[in-house]
Amino acid sequence: MTPLLEVRDLTVRFRMPAGGEVAAVTDASFRLDAGECLALIGESGCGKSVLASALLGLLPGNARATGRALLGGDDLDLLSAGERVLAREVRGRRIGLVPQSPSAHLTPVRTVRSQLREILRELTGRRDGEKAAAARAAFPADHLDRYPHQLSGGLAQRAATALALVGDAPLLLADEPTTGLDRDLVERTADELRRHVDEGHALLMITHDLAAAERIADRVAVMYAGRIVELADATDFFGTAGPRHPYARGLLDALPERSFKPIPGMPPELGALPEGCAFAARCPSATDACGVVPAFDGAVACHHAGSSRA
Repeated sequence: MTPLLEVRDLTVRFRMPAGGEVAAVTDASFRLDAGECLALIGESGCGKSVLASALLGLLPGNARATGRALLGGDDLDLLSAGERVLAREVRGRRIGLVPQSPSAHLTPVRTVRSQLREILRELTGRRDGEKAAAARAAFPADHLDRYPHQLSGGLAQRAATALALVGDAPLLLADEPTTGLDRDLVERTADELRRHVDEGHALLMITHDLAAAERIADRVAVMYAGRIVELADATDFFGTAGPRHPYARGLLDALPERSFKPIPGMPPELGALPEGCAFAARCPSATDACGVVPAFDGAVACHHAGSSRA
């Protein structure tokens, strides 16, 4: 089956004013099928949101993206497509976006109702249906006539989610879609996104919320220092088998319902990555072999993943 999205060796570098580059994403490869949710997890600053921005052509002018990101159907390469194609054919229509910063995404001088109405008209030809669209993201109908600055962070997040779902795009990119929501609303939002997937859409969910990822993801991709270091079936990842990469295990062990044990140390700066494995300085399994960057074999990138040291 042809994947809805196939990313091959996606690399993003930022040129800095003082010279040099920041390695935001390095050689990211994965595929995403229709009817599947892939959760992309990792600590802040590891490159998750940069990856999503690259797919939508929303990187700043000092960024350079290489590799391929093929959108299924006609194999449109999102990395080489021009702004005209991305704006008119891709964003909203073939790829929906739940942004990480919904307040900046919403138009400040227009009510939520008017923004939903415009999107409905543009993407579906309908001139009504705002209440139903809002309900999909648990956005209260009595807040439809409010402006973005009158919304809490959680309400702004739900408004942005409602806008993203309107077009029923084949692929949805959700960047921290549960930020600012209480637990009940997290579960409602996660369940709505899962329904979207079960209807045959694909979802790439970028999240720190491992409980939400466990609730709806089919597969999990773990990023560290700009690289995907593990790609696993969600049932295995969160279940008895568990993660294979030491960093991924550390993320789960840090959860209150598990060991509640934080990963020691801090992630490296993307502009000054160490030689070899970027996680080695924080890893209890590190050896001299970790002085070389481990290759990603499609499942894990770790010299010790198959040994008792991992």
